Amino acid sequence: MAYVQSTALEQLSYDERAHTFRARFLESGRIYVYRDVPQELYDGLIFADSLGAFFQPLYRRLFDV
Repeated sequence: MAYVQSTALEQLSYDERAHTFRARFLESGRIYVYRDVPQELYDGLIFADSLGAFFQPLYRRLFDV
């Protein structure tokens, strides 16, 4: 998992073959796994001005934790 600069997220990773996204949260240290994530959504997160602002409304509603 790669470390990122964010006030909400600590590390992110994406498995292209499995379309699986993993995120470690700063506050809790917990790792959440999101399945069936399109590459475009992960790319949008990586290039967002604010990782937390992009992540919160989209991933929490669309994907099971």
